[in-house]
Amino acid sequence: MSTPRRPNQAVSEFARFLRTETTGGIILLVATAIALLWANSALGDVYRAVRDFEIGPEALHLHLSVGDWAKDGLLALFFFVVGLELKRELVVGELSDIKAAALPIVAALGGMLVPAGIALTVGWGEPGIEQAWAIPVATDIAFALGVLALTGSNLPGAARVFLLSLAVVDDLGAIIVIAVLFTASFNLLAAGIAVVGLALYAYLQHKRVRAWWIYVPLAAVVWVAVHSSGIHATIAGVALGLLTRVRPDPGEHEAPALRLEHRLQPWSAGVAVPVFALFAAGIAISADSLGAVFSNPISLAVLVGLLLGKVVGILGASALAVRTRLARLPSTLGWLDLGALSMLGAVGFTVSLLIAELALDGELVDLAKAAVLLASAVASLSAAVLLLRRSKVHARGAPGEPSD
Repeated sequence: MSTPRRPNQAVSEFARFLRTETTGGIILLVATAIALLWANSALGDVYRAVRDFEIGPEALHLHLSVGDWAKDGLLALFFFVVGLELKRELVVGELSDIKAAALPIVAALGGMLVPAGIALTVGWGEPGIEQAWAIPVATDIAFALGVLALTGSNLPGAARVFLLSLAVVDDLGAIIVIAVLFTASFNLLAAGIAVVGLALYAYLQHKRVRAWWIYVPLAAVVWVAVHSSGIHATIAGVALGLLTRVRPDPGEHEAPALRLEHRLQPWSAGVAVPVFALFAAGIAISADSLGAVFSNPISLAVLVGLLLGKVVGILGASALAVRTRLARLPSTLGWLDLGALSMLGAVGFTVSLLIAELALDGELVDLAKAAVLLASAVASLSAAVLLLRRSKVHARGAPGEPSD
């Protein structure tokens, strides 16, 4: 008879998660490169025609462009997996122990508040900044974990646990921002249908119903209802993930949340997110457009918010938490390790691109996306260099500086 999964079993699950996200990060990078090359080639008009082609039933308000289907539909799968991971971490993982979770939670909060404050300061008074400040708040877990896996192989396990926990809390913050900031209208009837559907899902989970042919149509109804309510449709995925059972029953090999993660995470990391990137990252690149990134207040706010705000926010909040004894730095990690991990937090990408599309329109969207791509590229390369150096230090068995 199998025993319930304990928090210390999170290490093996994290290793599996890391392998999937590393592969997904590589696929995501390839999809982004294809999008940029396609959009700036002689076939650029074909790219835009495919992205803007509309399909779907008008009666359900689902006559959407291909790009919108990728943003609202495929990313719901990504956020469902995020919801599953968040629920698992909160109940049986690293975030279930408040003492162990204190450092990444505080670091994530600093990594959201400081970039938002910097973006607001840089873009103050500019049209669009009232929502664009949220763009540099997000961290892309696939890219960040991918870079860590490729360049930080000799870092202690605490580094990986810290980054995953930080990214999970960061995702929760981005979810709240999307739900609150980008709900322009509200359809009470549709919202009521969504609540009833979610309640039925929770009841079926409580009753240990495992029939996929019930859950799939129910999830589709919830998604359509949330989309029609005016709340961004990806919130449906998060809500369903958070309502999924994470503790296995006696005699049960694995809980539904873990089973669904195993089955859906490859589709999320290998298909849903890359397809979204394919239609979101295809912006026109030229000397003038790159120059505009550094001169336009909105794009500059995004760039500085990610590259400066994330590093200062994560590292500064961590230092403050440790100095005030609110949290403790793991004994195997030094401050230089945490600095390298903080640079990884500046890789915004997927969720930042999503928020850019929700927050802005016209030329500002492309400028903000260019800033996200540029900041993510600089952060990835900088973090890779730092992590390689730290990995060599740890390979010699010397962290390099006292942890306190």
